Amino acid sequence: MQQRRLGKTGPSVSALGLGCMGMSGMYGPSDRAESIATIHAALEAGVTLLDTGDFYGMGHNEMLIGEALQGRSRDQALISVKFGALRDPAGNWLGYDARPKAIKSFLAYTLQRLRVDHIDIYRPSRLDPDVPIEDTIGAVADLVKAGYVRHIGLSEVGADTIRRAASVHPICDLQIEYSLISRGIEDSILSTCRDLGIGITAYGVLSRGLISGHWQKGGQGQGDFRSHSPRFQDGNVEKNLTLVEGLRRLAEARGVSVAQIAIAWVAAQGEDIIPLVGARRRDRLTEALGALDVKFTKEDLAAIEQIVPKGAAAGDRYPSAQMAMLDSERV
Repeated sequence: MQQRRLGKTGPSVSALGLGCMGMSGMYGPSDRAESIATIHAALEAGVTLLDTGDFYGMGHNEMLIGEALQGRSRDQALISVKFGALRDPAGNWLGYDARPKAIKSFLAYTLQRLRVDHIDIYRPSRLDPDVPIEDTIGAVADLVKAGYVRHIGLSEVGADTIRRAASVHPICDLQIEYSLISRGIEDSILSTCRDLGIGITAYGVLSRGLISGHWQKGGQGQGDFRSHSPRFQDGNVEKNLTLVEGLRRLAEARGVSVAQIAIAWVAAQGEDIIPLVGARRRDRLTEALGALDVKFTKEDLAAIEQIVPKGAAAGDRYPSAQMAMLDSERV
């Protein structure tokens, strides 16, 4: 397994990470046994970075990972956890809480659910508008000093917030959506991270499956948040799938899959970028791992850019209410 360093202060991790969110219902029902088997297959393939959030399935995802890791060396997995998103018993989103005392409480429950004594990377899931980022990062820094957290990360914040956070404590990485059709970080966020020596863990590299080559219109079922995602709505999804067909022709010419093209493109944007793939099944994991063997020439990259130029996507990456909560989208 290829390794990449997560920022100048972070650990070395596998060149591909496993995002576990989809194993806890965000894309509709999932298979518990297959989810655990997929985590095991990832670890056996040399994938070390497992990403989760304490609000995925209201704790279900952490418990699932904790179960999957039983009987294995704690050092085999680097666990990245997002905190702060609030949900009610029906699963509705209530906002964010990044107060110092709340953070310490969130972590206590996370450690129990994961059955571990420390978290490798701990990060606020979003910027809490009511709490200065300095206070949030300061609280996590206290947890680093206490030995409960190894490294501090950020998620979906803008350049100014990144700089303010880094002034309090070293930040190893920023987790943010980055794909062929989500390239907003290229405007200022990516350069800011590089100035500060902060790595990128890129989620959504297949845009929730939209540019995987496997998605078909109307594929979302009950309990699938893509039912409300603008890029999957009538009028937008048709345009976006046209981009996918362009990628498919290129992929077929190269003898690889569309998903492998999309994942490899993200990985090719810099050694400081780690794609996270949300595989819920072993076959999808195997396909994603194959992307690590895909290498592009300058001509390949130019062809991809022509097929999917920056800004080509139809629709925002989240519904308007959630877009308004993204510090990373503020100009």
